[in-house]
Amino acid sequence: MNHRFDGPEIGLFLNGEIPPFLGKEFSFYKKIFAVDGAFYYLNAFGVSVDYIIGDFDSLLKEDIPLDLETHLFKIYDQRYTDFDKALNIIYDQGFFNINVWGASGMEQDHFLGNLSTALKYKNKLSIIFHDKHHFYFFSDKKTSFYQKKNKKVSLFPFPKVEGLYTYGLKYSIKKGLLKIGENIGIRNEAYSHQNKNKIEINYKKGELLIFIEK
Repeated sequence: MNHRFDGPEIGLFLNGEIPPFLGKEFSFYKKIFAVDGAFYYLNAFGVSVDYIIGDFDSLLKEDIPLDLETHLFKIYDQRYTDFDKALNIIYDQGFFNINVWGASGMEQDHFLGNLSTALKYKNKLSIIFHDKHHFYFFSDKKTSFYQKKNKKVSLFPFPKVEGLYTYGLKYSIKKGLLKIGENIGIRNEAYSHQNKNKIEINYKKGELLIFIEK
């Protein structure tokens, strides 16, 4: 899945579930930002961190390398989550394409909070979440991507989507309505067709979260 803006991609690592693969996969990121305790697992796997962000409630000062002491963003304002603080700093640094790891797992209220925060920044940042099963993102009203045949594609309203149209999925939707508590579009599949597994998703109103199986 490609990001929406021109420019480099950066990696943002949160203190949730540890990514399953740490190493070369992240070598093409322009910069790597760690939020608080995420520094520990990155450091353990030998991943070089450029900046650390947060209120440092889960990171001891003596564990921070000397060469990173000038690359710390300490923000104690408890009105905002560490993820919110990180996105604001990254935007101010001039980066707009963000790959987020560690947003899910651990405490699930944090996961839901992270989704809400990502929606807040949807218009000015391109945010793609990653875990060991999927990558997922809030969709524009018109989006397209490629997926292998039979791989899962889930459409989740946040909380409601109207006028939904899909092309390239096994269970197609036309003029559809998705709403939490009524009808959601999870566990659909990519369907092989003449356009080389291209999937198109359009909708008129609402917010749509798309999960793509790896």
